[in-house]
Amino acid sequence: MGNEYIKIKRAMKRIKLLMMAMLLLLAIGAKGQVVTLNECQAMARDNYPAVGRFSIIEQSKNYTLANANRAYLPQLSLEGKATYQSDVITIPLDMPGLEIPTPDKDQYQIVAQANQIIWDGGKIAANKEMIKAGAEAEKKELETELYTLRERVNGLYFGILLMQEQLKLQEVLEDELQRNYERVSSYIENGIANEADLSSVKIEQLKAKQQRIDMESAQEAYLQMLAILTGAELSSETEFVKPPVEPQSSVVKINRPELDLFVAQEATIDAQTRGLKSGVMPVIGAFAQGGYGKPGLNMLQNEFDAFFLGGVKLSWNIGNLYTLKNSIKTNELKKLSIDTQRDTFIHNLNMQISQQQNEIDKYRKTMEDDEEIIRLQQLIKDAAEAKVENGTMTVSDMLKELTALEMAKQAKLLHEVQHINSIYKLKNTTN
Repeated sequence: MGNEYIKIKRAMKRIKLLMMAMLLLLAIGAKGQVVTLNECQAMARDNYPAVGRFSIIEQSKNYTLANANRAYLPQLSLEGKATYQSDVITIPLDMPGLEIPTPDKDQYQIVAQANQIIWDGGKIAANKEMIKAGAEAEKKELETELYTLRERVNGLYFGILLMQEQLKLQEVLEDELQRNYERVSSYIENGIANEADLSSVKIEQLKAKQQRIDMESAQEAYLQMLAILTGAELSSETEFVKPPVEPQSSVVKINRPELDLFVAQEATIDAQTRGLKSGVMPVIGAFAQGGYGKPGLNMLQNEFDAFFLGGVKLSWNIGNLYTLKNSIKTNELKKLSIDTQRDTFIHNLNMQISQQQNEIDKYRKTMEDDEEIIRLQQLIKDAAEAKVENGTMTVSDMLKELTALEMAKQAKLLHEVQHINSIYKLKNTTN
């Protein structure tokens, strides 16, 4: 039954991944197709092999709990034996008319026994709590592993986003350089430029081509890595949507999976402590025994006979009392260790949050001047082109102004992506 369930779950997962991949492929083939950050995060999570452990952990917990519950059922045993003993019980009485039989030295017995727990001091209940707490801790530990996956997807997504935007600007730059090449060619015909000026433009074109190749190579590397994580077919034709800039709250709420893991670990230790305490409690149970043998309960009767007996018994292992106090103290120290880990984690996290908030403010303030810089640089570039036409500026100096304009546009684009990336870094750090 368990194997069939696992097969069904795996088949459903494969179908889900196939459907998502098909939808993505259809979208890729459509004009204006877009891929969002949330979609990539969802696909990466579904494609991550370790996610299957959630189902395994849950099934293992259920099977173990089922076994633990069976401790409430009557425990049955069957035992048989055949013996021969060198001596038997005899009664040293010699009275006229009274014959006391002597048991045979060969004896046979088969016994069936049933034991039923009436009260176990909470041992079974504590064991079930430990099973549940242990499974929950495993799940939370897996969630922390998936957190690092989300961080990797974010880094690749914003890397691709930046490359795509830069390539668009690079295309504009190359078109502008081609117009300049044609313009300088006409200047040569009119005698206001020479072949060296044309060579300068050609050099800038070759540099721009090299930059585009570097960008395309970086983009392809990002795409390949993200495709592996998501299990989807991604290409340079895929358009990645710039995530919206979410409003920032003045109050930062931390909801990291590590905090849930610390809670789950403490819950596991608490369950273990309750198990230690229940282990020193007495156990009360009922038993019934039925058998057939020679002799039966009457040892002086040399023949096969059936027998039965039952009752109530109490067992108490007081030896556990010797170690109980120290074991509880050990668990208390484990919880203190977890508290220290939590405090250290939050301390380091607060420092990281402060740094990321400063980054957000820095990029926001930087972006305020980007448009004005581009506007002014455009005026300088236009004036430089006019001076070249009038013969008062060299083509090389004009190209420097063109490069400066392009650098200003690249800087604006970089700041925009960095600003959004810093916001999502903070979001990822706190959640």
